[in-house]
Amino acid sequence: MTTSTTSESSAATPLLDLQALVAAVRRRRRLWCSLALLGLLAGAAVAVLMPPAPSAVTKVLVAHQEDQPNDTGTLIRTDVEVLGTTRIADKALRSLKSPENADDFMREYRGTGLTNNLLQIDVTGDSDAEAVARAKALADAFVADHVRRMRETANADTKALLDRRDDMQSELAEVNKAIGDRSPGNDPKASASVESLFARRAELTSRIADFDQRAEDARLGTPRIITDTQIVDAPHAVRQSLPKAAGTNAAIGLVLGLVIGLALAAVGTVVADRPVLRRDIAANLGASVISELPRRSGRLWQRRRTRAARERLTASLARTVRDSAEPVSLLELGCARSASGIALNVARALAAEGPVIVIDGLPGSQLAGHRAKPGGPTVVSGERAAAVPDEGRRLGVGSVAPGTAWTDLQYLGTQTVLVVRAGHGSAAWLHTVARQLADQDIPVIGVVLIDPDPRDRTDGTLWDGLHIALRGHGERSARQKGTGRRRTERLPMWAAQVPDNDQEAR
Repeated sequence: MTTSTTSESSAATPLLDLQALVAAVRRRRRLWCSLALLGLLAGAAVAVLMPPAPSAVTKVLVAHQEDQPNDTGTLIRTDVEVLGTTRIADKALRSLKSPENADDFMREYRGTGLTNNLLQIDVTGDSDAEAVARAKALADAFVADHVRRMRETANADTKALLDRRDDMQSELAEVNKAIGDRSPGNDPKASASVESLFARRAELTSRIADFDQRAEDARLGTPRIITDTQIVDAPHAVRQSLPKAAGTNAAIGLVLGLVIGLALAAVGTVVADRPVLRRDIAANLGASVISELPRRSGRLWQRRRTRAARERLTASLARTVRDSAEPVSLLELGCARSASGIALNVARALAAEGPVIVIDGLPGSQLAGHRAKPGGPTVVSGERAAAVPDEGRRLGVGSVAPGTAWTDLQYLGTQTVLVVRAGHGSAAWLHTVARQLADQDIPVIGVVLIDPDPRDRTDGTLWDGLHIALRGHGERSARQKGTGRRRTERLPMWAAQVPDNDQEAR
């Protein structure tokens, strides 16, 4: 089985890198923390500036003729809808003697089915007394309407049963008359007819008794339904707690602000496509990450670690510049101040061995105000770089931000170390930087990552190709030997076939 490193790396690239997405969203914590705080303050402000209107609540026990133990709540939902009709609203307004429109009044109350037979009515008003009066009027109107409907239904059922009973009684009278008109005889056919009449009379008698019983049950059930339908919880005002309302609204605003902030941060991360992990930055620039530095000094207990990292980076870059036969430059992307500080530290470390000239090619004034000290490095602007004498070491500092004059970078140094702030440049721009430096024949020794993600555990070394740091030195050594030929890039290595068993080995 043969495979190539290039095909493996391309096939393993996910469509959406969740690790990079989480890291980028975490770097935008100012955004979603600010939105969460804004939601918290907005929720608390709404509770204070827009307090809820005075409200009252009451509960009504509603009995139904069709109540069943396995009812799914259809009857109580019907009662809730009936409560929200203009008929109930009109009756309540008439009892209150209010000129308010029924449609407007219906927006100020609502019904909730707590159980299959318990209805809760919530009403708002201009004051607690008005809200309580409205709740009582609505409850009374609903109970009266429900009782009326149940009574009408029971009366209609009773009338239908009695009418059917009367019809059967008329038929029974006809059957009795037919039986009485029969004369006794020994005719078999006459005997069979009489027997059928007697059977019909018995059936009609039984059904008449059944209809009488059902009509009686309908009449007796209505008073029970009327009695059971009543107000079980008297209307009372709902006490509003401002601290509780403010806390609830603040919590809701906090959650909503946090969710919106995280969503915006995630969408912005995907759209901007700015690498944060050292693995992605190294892959886009085509150079390995050789060191990392925080953007700020950090907390008190982290300053010693940051100072040690700066000293190690200074020593490493000073050794690189010292061992290099050609000038080295530092090119920044999104971290001009950090690049200036690194350049001055390296220049001071080299100043003990001889004169050092720092060529300032930065667009800003980070190095322009530096005052040269006796025995220290000398800072000159990029315009005066051509007039600088060749004696001593030169260390150029420039930028690869958008708008860079790429052809001028070779005057800062024929080799470079990129100082890049994580999450600053897009993937497309990092590709542009790598391509432009390659076109200018400026090899990249390595990348110094500024403000890295503290939870980044990815590898910033390019294992699937030539190391950029080694390639830069190798190319220069080859040129010094007079070959004048750039070392070609290494082709993908094919894995050797390994026999699966002894037979294949033989």
